[in-house]
Amino acid sequence: MLKKIAFAVLFAAVVYLVPNANNAQDKKHSFEGTTVCGVCHKTEKQGQQLKIWQESGHANAFKTLQSEEADKIAKEKGLAGKAAESKECLECHASGHDVDKALLGAKFKMEDGVQCETCHGAGSDYKPLKIMKDKAASVAAGLIVWADEAAIEANCKTCHNEKSPTYKAFDFKTMYPKIKHNVPKS
Repeated sequence: MLKKIAFAVLFAAVVYLVPNANNAQDKKHSFEGTTVCGVCHKTEKQGQQLKIWQESGHANAFKTLQSEEADKIAKEKGLAGKAAESKECLECHASGHDVDKALLGAKFKMEDGVQCETCHGAGSDYKPLKIMKDKAASVAAGLIVWADEAAIEANCKTCHNEKSPTYKAFDFKTMYPKIKHNVPKS
C-alpha cells in the first residue's frame, strides 16, 4: 500500500511539477516567413535550405493559384471566387492563410507559398540563434522535427493526395530528395 501511495505522489509530481516539453505548443507561435528563416539557412554550411526551397514547387505554390486555369478549376469544383482567395486551395498552396493576422510577422508574406513554417512550425519563438543552436530548446519553442521519413511522407500527403483537383501520382521516394534539406554533418 505504501508503495502505491509513493508511486501516486511521484506520478503527480512528474505530471504537475515537471515542465512539459510541449508547453510551447500550447501557446500560439507567430509565423515569420521564409525571408526570416533564410537569413541563417542559406549558407553551404547550413545546407543551403533557402536555395533548395526557392528552386522547389513549394516556393511557387501560391503563384499557381493566380492563373486563369486555377480559377477555372476552382469554379468547376464549385468554389465561389478566385482560387487564390479560396480556403480550399490556400490550405495547400500558402503558409499562414488561416492564421490570425496578429500572428504573422512583419516580413511574412502568404504569397511566398508553402514556406519553411508549413512543415517546421511557426518560428517566432525558436528563431533566436541561441535557441536554434539547441535542438531540445528549439523543439520546446515550437520547432517541428520529424521522427523519420515515414512521418515526413505522411505530412507531405496531407496536400499531395487525391483531394487535389490536379493530383498526379505522388511518389515520395522520387519527390522528397528534391526538397530534402538536412544540415550537413560537420
